[in-house]
Amino acid sequence: MAKSIDVSDLDIFYGEFKAVEGVSMTIPARSVTALIGPSGCGKSTFLRSLNRMHEVIPGARVRGKIVIDGQDLYGQDVDPVEVRRQVGMVFQRPNPFPTMSIYENVLAGSRLNAKKIPKAKADEIVEKSLRGANLWTEVQHRLGKPGASLSGGQQQRLCIARAIAVEPQVLLMDEPCSALDPISTSAIEDLIHDLKSDYTIVIVTHNMQQAGRVSDMTAVLMPEVSEGDETIGQIVEYADTNKIFTNPESKRTEDYVTGRVG
Repeated sequence: MAKSIDVSDLDIFYGEFKAVEGVSMTIPARSVTALIGPSGCGKSTFLRSLNRMHEVIPGARVRGKIVIDGQDLYGQDVDPVEVRRQVGMVFQRPNPFPTMSIYENVLAGSRLNAKKIPKAKADEIVEKSLRGANLWTEVQHRLGKPGASLSGGQQQRLCIARAIAVEPQVLLMDEPCSALDPISTSAIEDLIHDLKSDYTIVIVTHNMQQAGRVSDMTAVLMPEVSEGDETIGQIVEYADTNKIFTNPESKRTEDYVTGRVG
């Protein structure tokens, strides 16, 4: 069941360095929210905070709240591993496990959550996930082949299948098309449109046209220079995507989406 995400007064740190400051927003369920802005403004850092992935970097921490389904993801009794099961992640470059077959790639997350999966159940998970990622018809007769044997676009869809196999509530995508050709990019964009009926999706993209095509809401992050000359990412505008691109309230948003800055 897809859930909305409520972020309030969120600051993100790496050690003493504050990378992102003061984020408060509600990301609606069953929708696509795009994060856009120039390089170095904290888009991927904010995205990774939504499933506590940034914590794998020593010294990383947050101040503030991220609440999904009434639960603060950073509560003292919350297991980060469980958070990452609820909030799946698809990375910039396709990363299928190279020694695993297509079949086992899809099941990788499920096997971490269950000691033993009956064969019939495993088959069901694999087919359902590959169908959900629009990949089943292309690979159903070679499930035993290595995941790395697929094309780049197919590998990214395999990674999406792996992410949705554990039935998350939220799907995060960090520039999922940046390493793909235009045809594969179009296939991923079509897939994102299909997936939003079942998932809450947040996507980082540098492609303005892509943000316009796939997202319902758009958040614009911009770098602010602190007193110590450090760059801190802040959201300068968050609104319906059509409004962001046609009638933004912020001059900085307008300059960025029209290509005058950034």
